[in-house]
Amino acid sequence: MKKGAKKSASAPKAGRSAQRRVIARDAAELRARSLMNLALELKPSLRLPDFVGRFTCRAGEILEARAAILALTRGEQLETVLANDLRGPGHELDWPSLNAAFTKLAQEHPEAILLGSAAALLGAEVARNFGWHDLCFVRLAGTEGDLLGALCLVDRGKKLSEADRNLVQALAGHASVALENSRLFSRIEHSKRQWVEDFDAISDLIVVHDPANVILRVNRPLADAVGSRPSELVGQSTRALHSIAADSPTLACPFCRESDGSAEESVFLSGARAFLISTSRIGSGEEGSRTIHILKDITEQRRYQTQLQRERDFNTKILNNTQSMIVVLDTAGLVSYANRRCYESGYAKEDLLGRAFAEFIPRDRRGQFDRTFESALRGVASENMELPVLRGNRSTGQFSVSVSPMRDEQGHVNSIVVVLTDITDAAVLQAQLRHSEKMAAVGQLVSGVAHEINNPLAAIVGYSDLLLENTSVPESAKEELRIVLKEAERTKEIVQNLLRFARQMPAKHEALDIHGVLRQVLQLRTYGAAGDGVEVIERFGKGVPQVFGDAHQLQQVFLNILNNAYDAVREAHRAGRIEIATRERNGVVEIAVRDNGVGISDTARIFEPFYTTKEVGKGTGLGLSICYGIVREHGGDVICENNAEGAGCTFFVQLPAAKVGAETASVAGTTR
Repeated sequence: MKKGAKKSASAPKAGRSAQRRVIARDAAELRARSLMNLALELKPSLRLPDFVGRFTCRAGEILEARAAILALTRGEQLETVLANDLRGPGHELDWPSLNAAFTKLAQEHPEAILLGSAAALLGAEVARNFGWHDLCFVRLAGTEGDLLGALCLVDRGKKLSEADRNLVQALAGHASVALENSRLFSRIEHSKRQWVEDFDAISDLIVVHDPANVILRVNRPLADAVGSRPSELVGQSTRALHSIAADSPTLACPFCRESDGSAEESVFLSGARAFLISTSRIGSGEEGSRTIHILKDITEQRRYQTQLQRERDFNTKILNNTQSMIVVLDTAGLVSYANRRCYESGYAKEDLLGRAFAEFIPRDRRGQFDRTFESALRGVASENMELPVLRGNRSTGQFSVSVSPMRDEQGHVNSIVVVLTDITDAAVLQAQLRHSEKMAAVGQLVSGVAHEINNPLAAIVGYSDLLLENTSVPESAKEELRIVLKEAERTKEIVQNLLRFARQMPAKHEALDIHGVLRQVLQLRTYGAAGDGVEVIERFGKGVPQVFGDAHQLQQVFLNILNNAYDAVREAHRAGRIEIATRERNGVVEIAVRDNGVGISDTARIFEPFYTTKEVGKGTGLGLSICYGIVREHGGDVICENNAEGAGCTFFVQLPAAKVGAETASVAGTTR
């Protein structure tokens, strides 16, 4: 009996064990079905509000919690977005405190699942305020481990079994994936809306069409231009844009042009409006390709450009047709622009642009221009300066120069405008007029002086002749009388030359050996040069032709120039040196008298009557003026220049060579 009793006692135990297994199996199947149903429910829930509601409610039901709370990450904080069946003792729940408690719990505990009392996990005050006892806190993490949110299950009333833990982890995995998908979808939707807003905000007109010229998309400005809405134009042919392209040929797309490239630009005219069309082709193949046209309204821009071009052409015509030369200098003094008049005057573009303008001004006047240029950089203009300027043909002319600053939008001087007017002819005429007036006065003076001199000269010549014929005069005295007579005759000839010059009477022209004239002058000068200690060097060129002229007048010219040279070297208080050189160049015989004296302060005025650099009583200022007149009467020219490479100055006398045949060539002089 005992044995049977024992057997009968074990039977109920086995039945209960089997029953528990069945219950556990059924519970597992229920959880699996619930989890599968939840996955199916969450799969289409890409929008965040749908996901929050479905997931929170279903998670609370599956895990048999009194309440379920879902908190999502906002920046660095967790914020409750849904609480299922949650009510506090006073029905007034402190959500900021709860969110702060959730945030602190997530920051301090990286575990995937936290179990414990609500007071221990969230704090006694929060637990009391919400009336919670136990808590299951589940982290929802993304694929990169970042915190997406947290699921909080309240008051399950029992421990979390291994099966429940697995279920919680599965729920958290599904929720994390759904959250990431929902957030990605939200970002895509936001980006799409923003792209549409940005697309419509572009002021240019944009249309996208397929290879069949069916409109795929237009922005709002283009739709407004044709009086429609963007949605109404999508799907229509590009011919629907005829109001913009009314003047275009009847093509399938009025904006397309034949081109092999993927991108092109063209100007499109529509009535009074003009558009710059930028075309891009995307994709390949007939089905996948798209063409994008961007129409930029350039009507105003073209109008401004046309107006600007007209003004520019007008200003250019003014600059190019003015009789003055205009150059623009940068702040370094380099030429950056020159008008057409400059090139018509003989300047070459390559010799003018990029070159310092000061180089076109002689050295002795360059300082004046430099000071004017510096003043212009400070904003001070200068007008009507008279300066010598080197022309394009390398000759020097007299110019009226005006220098003005040019400013930028901020008022800073960024360029200098130089206006040059050639006044050489006017200056020559004015100088000739002054010279004529002075020479008229000189003529009157010379006539009176010559008359007064001729009277005593006639007496000297007459009495000298009588004394020479007087037999009672000793022969030794007659020799001195002959010298007196000769010098008196020479003085009479000089007076006659003065009268001819003053009255502009023609000189006696005959073929002359210029070297012979110069040697006679040097011989005359040596009579009064003894002890001067001046070295005279002759550098007479070989084969120098003869000249036509008056020997006495030319002797007077060279004697006067030589006397001035002697005076200059004595004033310098140095070892005197005078060099006389001759040469023939291009049919002109040039005689250069070079000294190492004190030089001349104003070479431009040296030939003016009554102008002298000597002390009072030592010069009348008529000598070089008379010399100038004699040389000009001979068809030549006389120039004075200070020596650039040393002290002193040089007089250049230029006379036309005689053209009477080879027999007139002078005998070459020797060089001492």
